[in-house]
Amino acid sequence: MFPNGQQISFHPTPLAVQDPSTMMVLDPKQTPSPVSRDGTQNGGGISHAEFALFNSQRLQSDLEAMGNKIKQHEDNLKFLKSQKNKLDESIVDLQVLMSKLHSAATPRSENHDTNLQGADINEQILRHETSAAGVLGLVESRHGAQASQLTMTKGVVGIVAKLGKVNDEKLSQVLSDYLGTRSMLAVVCKNYDSVKALEIYENHGSIDRNAGIHGLGSSIGRTIEGHFDVICLENLRPYVGQHIADDPQRRLDLLKPKLPNGECPPGFLGFAVNMVQIDPAYLLCVTLYGYGLRETLFYSLFSRLQVYKTRTEMISALPCISDGAISLDGGIIRTAGIFTLGNRDEVNVRFAKPSASRAMDNYNETEKQMKELKWKKEKTLEDMKREQVLRDHAVFNFGKKKEEFVRFLAQSSSTNQQRFYGLTFPDYVLYAPANDITPQMNKRASNEAWSSE
Repeated sequence: MFPNGQQISFHPTPLAVQDPSTMMVLDPKQTPSPVSRDGTQNGGGISHAEFALFNSQRLQSDLEAMGNKIKQHEDNLKFLKSQKNKLDESIVDLQVLMSKLHSAATPRSENHDTNLQGADINEQILRHETSAAGVLGLVESRHGAQASQLTMTKGVVGIVAKLGKVNDEKLSQVLSDYLGTRSMLAVVCKNYDSVKALEIYENHGSIDRNAGIHGLGSSIGRTIEGHFDVICLENLRPYVGQHIADDPQRRLDLLKPKLPNGECPPGFLGFAVNMVQIDPAYLLCVTLYGYGLRETLFYSLFSRLQVYKTRTEMISALPCISDGAISLDGGIIRTAGIFTLGNRDEVNVRFAKPSASRAMDNYNETEKQMKELKWKKEKTLEDMKREQVLRDHAVFNFGKKKEEFVRFLAQSSSTNQQRFYGLTFPDYVLYAPANDITPQMNKRASNEAWSSE
């Protein structure tokens, strides 16, 4: 009873709870009431206030559980949407790759000068007669596999121009322009011992022309002139991030550039380091630590060099270019702020193009990956639809339960009271509209009771 001695009459109407697990009938005409007319059971039962408190706490608990269920469904939807976006990006990447592989697999005329194959690359290298690459190429052409068994050449992996292939002729041209002839002719070695074996020095520091690669050149009537680059794989800082899943070429999983608005720049084709095709023999392990050519050699040469269709699109993407960019029409940005202008020089050494049969095999493998990605996307969309239905059903049940609680408060409380015999009602129940998508389950209970008259 209130302090003035008045007794409150409590006559709840029948209310059916939506959740079957918490269904409860509150009609005193249908079920025995645990409360007698004088407020207690015979023998000292619970009062009207205690019974109201029990039902209020039960309804609050149900509302909180339903709110948590809604949040769980919305978290699931958020995760599925992010998965779907990743799949969309992967599908676009494969579509670009398939178009390039399809053009590479298309037979060309044998007299097509720009359709460079392995033999053409050898001819280009042999033209540089006074280079280290030219000497190694000539020894290989004369002695074949026996050349690799020489003490001096055992640790030599090859020449940069011969260790990768590029499907697109324009891309091969601009990549060669970017690296320059000297880098394209660089000798690649596994370790530093292999580097030391290439050049021997006399006591006063001059080169011993009768030892190492210089002695090899002399034996075939060639003299190496000028400097030449040698790349030691084990001394390079390798890429240590993730690889693209299920990719037979083990391409690097690099973050795509994003403009300030969050979108990928128009015309962006990919990263140069991933657009070089590597022979399967070098895909797994080359160095002692298990890094292949993509993680070591080509990542060192290209880093995160971006590739665009046109100069215009490349220039428009300047805000998100950090490690340089190139375009298929010849544009070159070496690093942020350093541009290469002028006409293209005559390129002597370029990357070869994969054979049509190899390109077709890669196309078929990529097509298989595309089918798998599309299947995964369909499954994700189905999961999103199912999760959306479950979430909508949970929101509907929450709304019905909240309406029940509001009716209960109206029947159990005085007009100007938010507190009834020690009851505190959460803000999210009293003030949240019935069609809230995500109720704020803060349970900020009011700790101050309205004063009774």
